[in-house]
Amino acid sequence: MRGGAVGPPCRRVCRRLLSGPQGRGRAEPPSGSAERAAPEPEDGSAALMALCRRRHFLGGGERQLGRDRLLGGRHPGWGPLGVQLRSNLAAEWWAAAAAFREQVLPVHAPLGDGGPPVPGGGALRLVCADSLRAALRAGRRGEEQLAAALEDSLVASVELRQSLLHGALKHYVNCLDLVNKRLPYGLAQIGVCFHPVSDTEHKPDGVKRIGEKTEASLVWFTSARTANQWLDFWLRQRLLWWRKFAVSPSNFSSSDCQDEEGRKGNKLYYNFPWGKETIETLWNLGDRELLHMYPGDVSKLQGRDGRRNVVPSVLSISGDLDRGLLAYLYDSFQLTENSFTRKKNLHRKVLKLHPCLAPVKAAVDVGRGPTVELRQVSRGLFNELVENGISVWPGYLETGQSSMEHLYSKYDEMSILFTILITETTLENGLIHLRSRDTTMKEMMHISKVKDFLTKYISSAKKV
Repeated sequence: MRGGAVGPPCRRVCRRLLSGPQGRGRAEPPSGSAERAAPEPEDGSAALMALCRRRHFLGGGERQLGRDRLLGGRHPGWGPLGVQLRSNLAAEWWAAAAAFREQVLPVHAPLGDGGPPVPGGGALRLVCADSLRAALRAGRRGEEQLAAALEDSLVASVELRQSLLHGALKHYVNCLDLVNKRLPYGLAQIGVCFHPVSDTEHKPDGVKRIGEKTEASLVWFTSARTANQWLDFWLRQRLLWWRKFAVSPSNFSSSDCQDEEGRKGNKLYYNFPWGKETIETLWNLGDRELLHMYPGDVSKLQGRDGRRNVVPSVLSISGDLDRGLLAYLYDSFQLTENSFTRKKNLHRKVLKLHPCLAPVKAAVDVGRGPTVELRQVSRGLFNELVENGISVWPGYLETGQSSMEHLYSKYDEMSILFTILITETTLENGLIHLRSRDTTMKEMMHISKVKDFLTKYISSAKKV
């Protein structure tokens, strides 16, 4: 529909209604950093973003990606390697926060469960486009008809969640029975959340767009008596966890914070080249959220703290996995002297992601020799490694000829830990060439030992 199809009064009503119901929405504890329009610093970001596009950590077209688009969740999406990196990061989060803790239970909540409206908040709503078109057509009959039609569309719409907290609180009472009403215990979930983003680039009049993030949430229920102790415990655990996978652990830090209502918490940051950005928040929310969620009978909210029955305090631990992924990309990006050339102005670009996070652990490629036989051996090794849970890049399938220098540079940029080269020697005596991403050293190894070597290497990296 053209912009002139609706008169000025109708446009005023559209703006008023589509901005959200007045005085409705849900107040959330502050998290993350605000969108900023700032010039991009010369800090290697351009080289890193070019690498991420070239090696498919990022998807989308050729459009320049600014800092605010990346942080605000408005980039074209993650490419195949970016998706696998985030999947590995989520798996490590789940193992640390939930899988190996007997007091933590997994839960799930729908995307459209935005939570109860609270005066003073704003809401993101999913509205059917056909309903809006029908409302605009009705608006030709007058402003009142337009207002009524738009209001009906909003009533029928779904509020998108901006955090996973509300979904966990809805599971609290049922899960309390699973733990025999014993405190403390936690509910964990990973899912997509949405937030409003100011589009100053295309809509300078303040029109909002919707950004998204993958949130990892642990909601911890404990007595008020021990709430601050548990907050300190989780702060230490989470900071150590982020630092565990970093090349430069000191770039991850924390600080105390407080919201408008006086509730205390902590923020975890990563120090990007342009400054610190929030990657995780921890809040002591008290018992207000639970009492608001379950009005009336307080007894069903009570858990056992020793011999006492108490309504627990709620600790919210919420991490942004997309921003954490970006932090690890910056942390692992290195420019080192290229050992393949004597030209000092040429550098080797490498992503030294932690072995647990690297999207691909090994690449299997072929050297000189009979092509059919080498590919058969490569395929057999590929299948053996994959069956043992080791992610492998099938470089032997590529038909284009590449020099070893180009091959190693490509796999370094993909953050592949080891390159396995199958050659004619392999057909004769079973020996393969194994090259390390981190040391660039090459060694000979019998093909029968590759699986055990990689399994042991990855296992030892998890224990560090």
